[in-house]
Amino acid sequence: MSSKSWQQLCADRKKKQVDSIPKEWIITVSTDLKQSVIDVPAQCGLLSPLEIEITETVDLDILLDKLSTGIWTSAQVTTAFYKRAIIAQQLTNCLTEIFIERALARAHELDDYFQKNGKPIGPLHGLPISLKDQFCIKGLETIMGYASWIGPVSEKSCVLVEILYDLGAVPFVRTNVPQTLIWGETYNHVFGRTTNPYNRYMTPGGSSGGEGALLALKGSPLGVGTDIGGSVRIPGAMCGLYTLRPSYERLPYANARNAQEGQESISSTLGPMANSLSAVKRFTKSIIDAKPWKKDPLVVRKEWSSREYALEEHGNGVGMCFAVLWDNGVVKPHPPVRRALEIVKQSLEDAGHKVIDWEPHRHLEIYKNTESIFAADAGQDYRVECAKSGEPLIQTMSPDKDAHPYNLFESYAKTIIGKPELLSAYDLWQLHKEKRVLRKSHLDHWEATVARTGTGRPVDAIIAPVAPYTAVPHGCNSDAFYTTLYNTLDYACAGFPVTFADKDLDKVQPPHEFRNHEDEAVYKLYDPELFHGLPVGLQLVGRTQEEEAVIAMTEIVDRVLGARK
Repeated sequence: MSSKSWQQLCADRKKKQVDSIPKEWIITVSTDLKQSVIDVPAQCGLLSPLEIEITETVDLDILLDKLSTGIWTSAQVTTAFYKRAIIAQQLTNCLTEIFIERALARAHELDDYFQKNGKPIGPLHGLPISLKDQFCIKGLETIMGYASWIGPVSEKSCVLVEILYDLGAVPFVRTNVPQTLIWGETYNHVFGRTTNPYNRYMTPGGSSGGEGALLALKGSPLGVGTDIGGSVRIPGAMCGLYTLRPSYERLPYANARNAQEGQESISSTLGPMANSLSAVKRFTKSIIDAKPWKKDPLVVRKEWSSREYALEEHGNGVGMCFAVLWDNGVVKPHPPVRRALEIVKQSLEDAGHKVIDWEPHRHLEIYKNTESIFAADAGQDYRVECAKSGEPLIQTMSPDKDAHPYNLFESYAKTIIGKPELLSAYDLWQLHKEKRVLRKSHLDHWEATVARTGTGRPVDAIIAPVAPYTAVPHGCNSDAFYTTLYNTLDYACAGFPVTFADKDLDKVQPPHEFRNHEDEAVYKLYDPELFHGLPVGLQLVGRTQEEEAVIAMTEIVDRVLGARK
């Protein structure tokens, strides 16, 4: 380790990041944290009309078509998104690694190949892609929010990055994460706090919060995050994005960095984040078509299924039956989330589909099992990494100054990352056994819905909240069970935007009978004025290893929502 203090290590690394930004790309940034900065990139004057057109082409199929036909060069597209990413960085502090020369050199290589051969190098030819700060790139640091990880560079790229290069992509920035990755927010001692561009007083979510903020500002056409408890879907919902949380080992994770490495009962998965469903599909299909099981021994050997994407097991997408999870029985959702569920229900029914209520099944047992597995090492993994530099383990996401009042989270944090009981291997095995029993019980519960659907088959998918709220003030995101539930069950999930919180439509509701302290705290947190204008997203939940069908069903939901607007 360096002889420098952890504070000096962090300060030096942050300065290195700031110095990597071209001076001509610096903009003037308002200090009003509650003011939306969503429109700033297009209005600040840094981007040319062509660069605005490029970066606001959110349909990835259109963008890739222009790249693959030479209408736009990779250098043009990469430069445009890099400039917009740097704008996003100044507005929300969403980036970690900035390597402009390297990315542009890659873009020029792809343009030279196209000029020489008259064809693209692969299905993602010339496309800049942002990556969460877990995906190792040869020759670059992977800091992942730890002071002790500053300095060493990766000797090789992770499998995902190798495949992206093979497909013709241009990795161009990496994005911020919370220390330890366990938080649903984004703050660490090295790079600082990432804010939500719709209201910087609010969190963008986490742990893929840097990706969420960057993509919301259209600073990247496609990003990749990871999800072990909602870390793709939560920032996706809080930032108005489309996302996919695939099943365990469907996409390649090998040689990427992670927290709690070795914990394999509830696996972290990587997934796309973007402003369009076309990007989610294009990324997922391209990676699977590259046969990642040849590079990552854990990846399931399953090719992209056109039959599943055509929804052959779901009535070919006609007259389907969806179930709505209105409330998980633990924490009641805020009014904007409830309204989003009602919008989706009505839109699906108007399109000829049936919608029934989902009946929660053994949720508290699943919650207890999940948190016990995550805490089985009593926080040793996090403490070991922090001890290497002497930096303190972060105990709260609340700002040092002007923190929003939310006392519940302090006790919650101590429960999760304090000093819970260190479990023996035998005790952990019992939790694994219990998890299998709960998964089987939930599968039986799903299959039993055949008696209520009227389609001759069980419910096709569940429509559920991603969180009980929209984005919340920094330090107030205490609940992840609406997403973690499906990580434990290993159901494929897609996140999608529905609407925006509206102070006139989403009034405070009368108090209900609170189930627990968190339920009460979440209820009291809601303020129609404060939450006004924030994105509201939901998730569509399918079966294990059913990514193709989940994407296709989400496309159907997205179309019926579009028809309603």
